[in-house]
This record gives sequence, structure tokens and C-alpha cells, in this order.
Amino acid sequence: MQSRFKNKVAFITGGGSGIGAATAQRLAQEGATVIICGRRQEPLDEVVASIREQGGNAHAVQVDVSDEQAFVNALEQTAKAHGGLDVLVNNAMAFSYGGIETMTTEDWHSNFTTSVDGTFWGTRTAMKLMKGKGGAIVNISSICGDLGTPMMAGYSASKAAVVNFSRAAAAEGAADNIRVNVVVPAVVETPATAGMLSDDTMLNNTNRLIPMGRVGRSEELASAIAFLASDDASYITGASLPVDGGRAAVLITALD
Repeated sequence: MQSRFKNKVAFITGGGSGIGAATAQRLAQEGATVIICGRRQEPLDEVVASIREQGGNAHAVQVDVSDEQAFVNALEQTAKAHGGLDVLVNNAMAFSYGGIETMTTEDWHSNFTTSVDGTFWGTRTAMKLMKGKGGAIVNISSICGDLGTPMMAGYSASKAAVVNFSRAAAAEGAADNIRVNVVVPAVVETPATAGMLSDDTMLNNTNRLIPMGRVGRSEELASAIAFLASDDASYITGASLPVDGGRAAVLITALD
């Protein structure tokens, strides 16, 4: 394994499971001091224990990124305790499911507080902390932000907002060598999708929509995030990288 993150400090939101946990594992394996946050302490502690068992350096902070002051404080305390912040991965998300006609304003707003507001608060704070030495911010969007998705209008709109916000942040941060990029997954095996993918019919239909014939793995998303966060991507900013087995590249007209 490479050591691209030796002596670097990385903060990952939504780090207790799925893509966030896999990213924490990957960055720690490559030498980073990793701080993960989430709403529940127990899964965070499990990820930290796993990383430490493998010789990595990891810490957990119980923080809900929809709480602006708590999230900002966690980032600032991380930089103070560990000598700075080099990488931020805004991975935490929340969504509501339902049709537009029956969606309440509260349900609509619930899609934005974590995915958009949290990404904004995290990016704004990280840019301040990274100023003068540079750094990398990787925001996680979704194929739903690129393609219309019925019954998920609020989530789709929030993920589209993440993409264009990240472009603007990249334009502002470039002069200070602060790179901001986006990873765009489709369906990935995570606890959030476990229920859907446990249904054989749903799984088979989902696989048939993907040119590579299968849903993604959290570790595959983590590899892409690690690349964009590393110096291997030193001249890449403002980019949106699909990591979706080719799903967004094709027009699906019908299933047999």
C-alpha cells in the first residue's frame, strides 16, 4: 500500500459505515491520521478500533453535521489537536423518500440540511484552516444529482447542489492550492441500501441497469476518494468523477 497521506490529517463525515468507513480505512492504511464523525458513537468506535488493530491512527467524534456550530467546532478542534487539516471528505447525507405532490416543506428541507448545508459549513471551515498550505476537499454527490429520480426529488436536488457548489468552491480555493472535487456514485453496497439489495428481483434489475453488471462496493468509492484527495490529483480541481460502473454513461430504454 502506498503512503500518500503520511503526516496528513483527514476528517471524514459519516464515517461510521459504508463509504465513509471504507474511506477512513483506506486513508489510514496510506498513513493519514483519520478523524471520523457521525451521529452515533458505537459504529464510529468500531471503525476506529478496526483501523487501530491494523496499525492505523484514528479518532472518533460524535457530531451531527446538520448542527453547524458542533460541526465547525469539531473541525477546528481537529486542526488544533493534530497540527492542521489536510483533507476533508464531506460524505454524510440524509434524505426523504416520496412523491412531489405529497412532499411537505419540512420533508423537502430535510434533504438539504446535511447534504448541502453540512457540505457548505465543512467546506467553508476547511478552506479557512487550509489557507496558506493548501489541502483537498472531496464532496460526495450521487447519480441522482445528475439524472431525474422519481420519488427522490429533494435528495436529487440536494445532490445537484453539491456538484455546482463544489465547482464554485474549487474556483475560489484554487489560488490557495485548495482543491475541491466531487465523487458521484450510483448504487453502492452500504447499510443504507441493504434493504433494497436484499430483494433478489430488485438487485437483479439494478445490476442489469449497470454496464458492468453489478452494484459498487464501498472500497471502490474509497479508492476514488483517496485519489482525488492525494497529490496524485494535484492538478485536478472542480471535477466530478462518476464511480458507477458506467451507469451514467448509457441511455437505458428498456429491460427485457
